Order: sequence, then structure tokens, then C-alpha cells
Amino acid sequence: MKILVCISNVPDTTTKITFTDNNTQFNTNGVQFILNPYDEIALSRAIELSEGGKGTITVINVGETSTEATIRKALAIGADDAVRINAKPHDAWFVAYQIAEYIKQNPFDLILTGRESIDYNGSKVAAMVGELLDLPSVSIIKKLDVDGNSGTVEREIEGGKEVLTIPFPFVAGAAEGVAEPKIPNMRGIMSARTKPLKVVEPAEVKTNLEVLSYETPAPRSQVKLVPADDSGKLIELLHGEARVI
Repeated sequence: MKILVCISNVPDTTTKITFTDNNTQFNTNGVQFILNPYDEIALSRAIELSEGGKGTITVINVGETSTEATIRKALAIGADDAVRINAKPHDAWFVAYQIAEYIKQNPFDLILTGRESIDYNGSKVAAMVGELLDLPSVSIIKKLDVDGNSGTVEREIEGGKEVLTIPFPFVAGAAEGVAEPKIPNMRGIMSARTKPLKVVEPAEVKTNLEVLSYETPAPRSQVKLVPADDSGKLIELLHGEARVI
């Protein structure tokens, strides 16, 4: 079984975000980048599925040279090799197109992504890759098992759970519960230095998104305390200021 895990290089959630060039560019100075946590869950499940010689794992990232530290972490966690498509990830469509083009030349049995990246929270790449390759894709799965040439996934739906059995190949976006993230040990960290990391030039594709500007959320207003016995004042504030009733 050949497994491809798509990984993103994202800012740590504790990072203070700022912008440059008249708020049109994300300022990367001083930003700590990490392996996208949902992609780490997908990678951890891939490692569990491939244990005992049952499969091989390739990680793929669309990014510039600055993402290689994150790729090496994925290798340290347990991926066998890696591919970096040498391009700035303009948007979800661009990323999905590059991944799909690589898969067309290098088929895999199972393609995993995280449910979303924690910077844009779009949840688009898994579905787009599936559509571009004409493969089944399932988003936000909570469980994944493999039996022979098919996989069984479980996802939450309104009022219950949905269980699907899908023949290989297919695409799935992993969420919490699929696996516990693995911590690289010293042996993994050392071996990651010598594992293959292939750099591929991007395919030509027109981007569908133009960023005009970014803006940060408005600062939170101060908390207003209302006496417990003054429900009228609370209702007045919820109606007049918060406008939630």
C-alpha cells in the first residue's frame, strides 16, 4: 500500500500576525512555523496503517525552501520520503492542482490530508484533489481502517455517524480522533536527515484568487459587568449593544 500524506507549513497559533506592503502581504519575520496539526494526525494514522511492512508513506508539500524544516519533521515522525513542489502556495486551488498533477505521474493507493490548515481553515484541498483526479474523497473523517484493497471511514453527520467503505484509491481529510499525533524520537530525527526529499517544479496553472488586502480582527471591547439582580440591564445591553436578541 502506497500512502501519500499532504502537509502544510503553518504559523504557530501563538504567533502574532502582522502584514506588510500596505496590508497585502503576510509578514513572516519572527513567525514560528509548524507542521499543520491536522496533517500531523493524518500522518500518524498513515504510520499506524503501514507498520510491519504493510505500506510506504510519502509526504508532499507545496512550498518554497523555507518549508523544508517542517518536511524534515514529518520524515522524523515516520514518513519514508518526501516531495516538495517548489512554489509559493497561492491558494487552495493552486495547491490541489499541484498535488493532483504529481499523483497523475506517481499513483498512490491512499491520499490523506488534514481536515483543514489552521491558517486559512478552508477544508478545500482534499475535495479538490479528489475532483481533479476523479477519485472518491471524504472530508473530516474521524476514523480510518484498511482491509485489503479498500478503506472504511467514519464521519460525523447531523444526528449520527456515517460509515463508508471505499475501494482504493481515494482521498480523505483527517480530523481529531483518527490518531494521536506522534512525537519524533532521536532515532527518527537522525534518520530524517538522510531520507529522500525530492524537489519538483510546479505545473503551470492560473490562480483563481487575488488578495486585495488583509486586516486583523477588531480588538475585543471591555467586559461589562451587570449586577445579578438587574436582568433588565442585561437584556438592554444584549438588545441594544450586542444585538443578539
